[in-house]
Amino acid sequence: MQFPVYFHAFGHALHPHAVMEVLAYTGGFQLYLFLRRRWKGPVVPLEQNLWVIVGAIFGALVGSKLLAWAESWQDYYRFWKLTHSLILFAGGKTIVGGLLGGWIGVETAKKILGIKYSTGDLYVFPLILGMSVGRVGCFLTGLSDHTYGNYTSVPWAVDFGDGPRHPTQLYDIVFLTILGFALWLRMQKPYENGRIFRLFIFGYCVYRFNVEWLKPTYKHYLGMSAIQLACLTGAIVGGWLLYGSKSILTWQMGRQSRFASSRTSR
Repeated sequence: MQFPVYFHAFGHALHPHAVMEVLAYTGGFQLYLFLRRRWKGPVVPLEQNLWVIVGAIFGALVGSKLLAWAESWQDYYRFWKLTHSLILFAGGKTIVGGLLGGWIGVETAKKILGIKYSTGDLYVFPLILGMSVGRVGCFLTGLSDHTYGNYTSVPWAVDFGDGPRHPTQLYDIVFLTILGFALWLRMQKPYENGRIFRLFIFGYCVYRFNVEWLKPTYKHYLGMSAIQLACLTGAIVGGWLLYGSKSILTWQMGRQSRFASSRTSR
C-alpha cells in the first residue's frame, strides 16, 4: 500500500483526510440526531442546544489548535525561521485538544444559559463514531499526518514509506470500539446522568496518555508531551467527577448524620 491513499471520484483525486473528516462530521451529527429523537434522559431545548453546539465547536477549534501548537512548537518555530511565514500555523489540530476544548466550550455555554444538568451522555456515541472515522483518514494519509507510531518489528507494523511503524491510528479505532461497547453495556443498567460521558473522557484520556509513549513526539514537558499533559489533566478531572466529588459528598452527608445523632443523644 502506498500512502497517502487517495480516493478517486469523477476524475478527481480526493485526499483521504479531507474525505474521512467530512464523513466523520456528517456521520457523527446524523447519529446525534438519531439518538436525540430517542433519548430518554434530559435533553436541552432546541434553541438552547444550538448555542451549546456553538460553544462545543468554538471550544473544540480553539483547543485543537492550541494543543497542536504546544505539541509541536519546535516545528512551527523552525518553519517560521526559514520562511518568515505563518501559514503553517493555520494547519494542525489534535483530537485531545478538540475533545477537551469542546467540553470547556459546552460547560461555558451551559453556564451562560443557566443549564445546570449534565448533557454529555448524548454526545458520547457520536463522538466515538466521528473520532473512529477520522482516524481512518489519519491512517490513509500516512506520514504527513504525523499520527503514526515509533519504528517497531511487531507483526502488525505498517510501512508508511519509511519503515515499519506502530499503526497508532488503528489502535485508536480498536480502543474506541471497545470503549463504545463497554459504555453501551453500562447503559443497560441504571446510571447517574452524566456518568457515561465522564467514563468516556476518563477512559479515552487514560488510553491516549499511555499510547503517546509509542509515538515519536516531543516530550519536553516533565518528560511528557503536551498531549500527555492534557490527557493527564482530563483524566484527573474526569476521575474526580466520577469518584472524588461523590466521595466528598458521601463524607459530608455521613458527618452531618453523625452530628445530628450526637445532638439527639444529648
